[in-house]
Amino acid sequence: MKILITGANGFLGYYLTLQLLNKGYDVIATGKGECRLPFTQTNFIYETMDFTDPFDVHDVFEEHTPEVVVHAGAMSKPDDCEQDQWQAYLTNVEGTVTMLTNAEEIKSFFIFISTDFIFSGDTGMYKEDDAAAPVNFYGKTKLEAEEAVKEYPFDWSIVRTVLVYGKPQAGRGNILTIVKEKLEKGESYNVFTDQVRTPTYVEDLAAGIVSIIEKKATGVYHLSGEEVLTPYDMAIKTAALLGLNGSLIKKTTAEELKQPARRPLKTGFIIDKAKQELNYQPVSFDEGLAKTFS
Repeated sequence: MKILITGANGFLGYYLTLQLLNKGYDVIATGKGECRLPFTQTNFIYETMDFTDPFDVHDVFEEHTPEVVVHAGAMSKPDDCEQDQWQAYLTNVEGTVTMLTNAEEIKSFFIFISTDFIFSGDTGMYKEDDAAAPVNFYGKTKLEAEEAVKEYPFDWSIVRTVLVYGKPQAGRGNILTIVKEKLEKGESYNVFTDQVRTPTYVEDLAAGIVSIIEKKATGVYHLSGEEVLTPYDMAIKTAALLGLNGSLIKKTTAEELKQPARRPLKTGFIIDKAKQELNYQPVSFDEGLAKTFS
């Protein structure tokens, strides 16, 4: 089976490519720039592809005719999206439509990677069918892209996830590695206490997507961890594990630390559907934390 991945140079892209290659699938990894992935297996191909360029996408699809498409590429930093809304719309909405148009020609199974930021954050612990109400432009673009995916006439799946962490690859850090870097330098670090998440270990997320591919599971799935934590909780646990000075971690709130894009306050997920239908079994945060720095 041939599986095409966008955003393959990214954090999730690395782990998803690795797991699929290890299972013997043919992976067509794509990214806007040159390949940053270390894989040399015969079932691995890298293609430079800008998924916002219809000609680029058409050429790659015509050459490889993938049975499965995992659209993980996106403009995903909320502040960047807020400040450059035209580029965010072009990347996250029009780019997804371009991918869908080409996938439709060959009836690919289309899997779209989305986000907890499509929700308002007013209540938290969201199920797949809860009403969306994004509070920033990034969330709005991802929701609009989701709506386009739901119009796709062949098999599709939408995967939403929350605050992904794990061992960094290709220089892509995350909240835990940033905490480590700051504290090792003796620098203080402001971390939110008023945002609630169910953080997701990156290898769990990749495994959930592999399960969707193998089970041909269609519809919307929430893939995250189960534990409800604030970023501050995550940072303190990181400092404790690594024996670093936790007093350098300073509490802050969205009101105190203004950012261009508003963040939803409570966006934890209920993952019962994924556990029942995909046999999704996320590790505990403590285990994921230990694996991140092992």
